Amino acid sequence: MGNVDNDRSDIAGGTGNDWASGTDASAIVIRRAEERDIPRIGILLGQVLDVHHHGRPDLFRADARKYDDDQLRGIIVDDSRPIFVADLEDKPVVGYAFCIFQHHLHDSILTDVTTLYVDDLCVDSAVRGEHVGSALYRHVVAFARRSGCHNVTLNVWTCNPGAVAFYEHMGLRPYRIGMETVL
Repeated sequence: MGNVDNDRSDIAGGTGNDWASGTDASAIVIRRAEERDIPRIGILLGQVLDVHHHGRPDLFRADARKYDDDQLRGIIVDDSRPIFVADLEDKPVVGYAFCIFQHHLHDSILTDVTTLYVDDLCVDSAVRGEHVGSALYRHVVAFARRSGCHNVTLNVWTCNPGAVAFYEHMGLRPYRIGMETVL
């Protein structure tokens, strides 16, 4: 299900100019999540939910998590669902990217490509603006490329305009739009 990337990456991506203000790129280490990271991942999952709950309380519950600790343990060891975490020199797990390999083999209308879907990407609110999100996203793209993926996709909620702006800044463009009517 793609190559496993267990190596630590001290090269977060970008050039020295990308990091001129804020955290130095060499201070950000991206690595695969381990079981010992679950408590910090849980805190970050709560931060993501808070953003979504405040933006769409009609859809997102307060004080819940997308994954519980047992689910996280299972995902962490599943090579088809890699989780990457970002560490700063003195701060472990200040961000994460949950990914899922998606295959549409022998689909009647879709081509046979492998996609790396970013299920969730979060940076701790205490370090936002320090390029951790950029480092995580660039690492995910490099991992997808090494794994033979055709593309990287994700969904972003319009109630989170900061995330929309971040992904546009990273070069993502809409390829599909979900629409709704609230009744």
